[in-house]
Amino acid sequence: MESSVQHLISNEYTEIYSRIPFRLQLSYGVGHVLNDVCASMWFTYLLVFFHLVLNFSASDAGIILLVGQISDALATPFVGFHSDQSDDFYICRYGRRKIWHLLGTICVIGSFPFIFSPCPSCENSHREAQLFYYCIFVIIFQIGWAAVQISHLSLIPELTPNEHDRTKLTAIRYCFTVISNVVVYLITWYVLHISSDNPDDAQIGPNDAPEFQKVVWIGLAIGIFASFIFHIFVKESNGHTGNDVRGGQLRTSVVDLLTSVEVYQVAVVYMSTRLFVNLSQVFIPLYLHETLNMAASALALIPLVMFIGSFATAMTIEFLNRVFGRGISYILGTILGVLACVWIQLRDGQDFVTYDIYAVAVLFGAGGSIILVTSLGITADLIGDKTGSGAFVYGVMSFCDKLANGIAVVIIQELHSGAASTFYRDVLTYVCGGFTIMGSLAVLTLMKRRGRRR
Repeated sequence: MESSVQHLISNEYTEIYSRIPFRLQLSYGVGHVLNDVCASMWFTYLLVFFHLVLNFSASDAGIILLVGQISDALATPFVGFHSDQSDDFYICRYGRRKIWHLLGTICVIGSFPFIFSPCPSCENSHREAQLFYYCIFVIIFQIGWAAVQISHLSLIPELTPNEHDRTKLTAIRYCFTVISNVVVYLITWYVLHISSDNPDDAQIGPNDAPEFQKVVWIGLAIGIFASFIFHIFVKESNGHTGNDVRGGQLRTSVVDLLTSVEVYQVAVVYMSTRLFVNLSQVFIPLYLHETLNMAASALALIPLVMFIGSFATAMTIEFLNRVFGRGISYILGTILGVLACVWIQLRDGQDFVTYDIYAVAVLFGAGGSIILVTSLGITADLIGDKTGSGAFVYGVMSFCDKLANGIAVVIIQELHSGAASTFYRDVLTYVCGGFTIMGSLAVLTLMKRRGRRR
């Protein structure tokens, strides 16, 4: 039998399925590029743009991010539940996952440019009015972003029933996430450092608003093209692409999911992972600006190095998970992340700014890459062959992640008022480091539970 054909054996049946063609893997991977480009701008530069360019207070900038995270958190279970339903509406014939992806893409494209633009004809209005203006577009954007994310993730268990193939799809998806971030940082570095009229050592300021708009529009153009490829080449079938001999899709009821201890254990793993990855992405630029007093171009260069480290590591994650398993792979990523957090706390001075910060960025990227892909693999394992409830499971995970991230950012920004210049250094060390350790502890308890069950 050809190597592209595999057997999947369980206690109840033997299933023969074809490996996913490489073209389909790539076409699936680019389906989240638009989201990734926008997320890179959202997490890395939202606080920078509102606080340093638009001169919002740190707490007001945090409120805008919190509104977005709450909107995303509420939208994800809703999208997940309805994406799992087999509706007979005409538009649903396009694919119950892909139609949500398409609707979400339209919302993202129509709202995101307004977030990174000065409020037209209302720069001198009351701050509350400006907050309301931006929050409207943030809510539309985050609802669309959630629809794209959940529909895209929930396609993984449907494209293949095999654990290692699912990990490979997740790794490819993450590779394109890293590529998208790298592209955003390259564009930002070029716009702020090469094409800008500011001096090389100038920091971010109000005059940089047009530069951020350039980055947004270039990124959106790339994301729209990638989404077009996804919708053309990824075909969603009504049943399981693995030709499930049981016919149809298995489903776990919502009640069973919400009363399962394992669901909450996986949610803690996923939430902790996202807190480490997202908070480091949010606060590293502010750490570079406020604690290290680095130039505007460094706010693109250092995150770029971080995601190059992520990309290099992403190539090995499927191998790590296959050889060492989920638990050891996650702990390895945690060790790299904690090492980066400790390094930031123990080192400073000109040598650190000149040399060490790049090694720290690589460690942040590599550690975050391993634990993020592994946590998504753990979530896919939770779904198993019950792909009929896959979108809802991802929705629950994302709800915990988005809500926790929003609350964490607001609390940190509130504490920032009057704090020392080392404030963001301490945030990266203790908050980010603490969350990745919490994720490892959750993984260990989860692996122990699964071991007893076997």
